[in-house]
Amino acid sequence: MKKLNLPNTLSLIRVLLVPVFVAALIFMRDVYLWGCIVPLIIYSLTALTDFLDGQIARRCNMITDFGKFIDPLADKFMVLSSMISILAWMLLNNWTTLALVFMWVVIIVFLRELGVTSLRLVVSNTTGEVVAASILGKVKTVSQMVGTILILIEPLIPVVNENHILSYVSMAVIAFTTILSGLDYLKTYLPYIDSNK
Repeated sequence: MKKLNLPNTLSLIRVLLVPVFVAALIFMRDVYLWGCIVPLIIYSLTALTDFLDGQIARRCNMITDFGKFIDPLADKFMVLSSMISILAWMLLNNWTTLALVFMWVVIIVFLRELGVTSLRLVVSNTTGEVVAASILGKVKTVSQMVGTILILIEPLIPVVNENHILSYVSMAVIAFTTILSGLDYLKTYLPYIDSNK
């Protein structure tokens, strides 16, 4: 068995950090101040691994087919798991209206990831090519990660936290970039699918 290179190792670390973030967010929610800071730090470290693995892979010529597969998969696991846990966190904090809006964002993200992942598999089986993340896909990932960080930061800012403006703006950006990148993947790779096969 071949050893994993550094970028792929970072992707796997990202996967392992996700349950740690979820546990910290849910079980530390009643701990004043640190209940927000600890999950924020863990999530930020998780997001940092995503930035680093891509940079290292490109600069050191460590791009592999496995990396093209595991990197977006780790991103999906990170984004979906964190969003579902944040939705639960909102409900546990009795932010019902905020949770209702965020629930629709989670549904949009889930449907987009399901559609794009299915498209990746079909294109891979049809052409033998591994579908790498597009520019809009990367923009979507960044907006989701930055938006999540802003949602986690908001409780630390009492004035903003009263009306959840930061969270609502973050949700709008996440939903927009998610839909836009999903449509871009459909436009690019739908012609590769032969409905007669």
